[in-house]
Amino acid sequence: MTSIGPELLTESLSLLVYTVIAGVLTVGGALVEQASLQHLGAGEAMIALWLAALGGVMLYAGVYGLGYQKVLAKYV
Repeated sequence: MTSIGPELLTESLSLLVYTVIAGVLTVGGALVEQASLQHLGAGEAMIALWLAALGGVMLYAGVYGLGYQKVLAKYV
């Protein structure tokens, strides 16, 4: 049986955490953007703009900030 070194375990755990957080932010951002479109269709423009901005920040953080800069750049 082989033993996993603490460095490998730490790197694997950080990769898993960054991947999960990036996924949660991306899916959450997409859902907030969808809610923004629903509020826009209902005539609530101010809430729709606020949700669109929030969804954009969540998508940016999930896809680019964590997904691209942390996960892909460091581990690929």
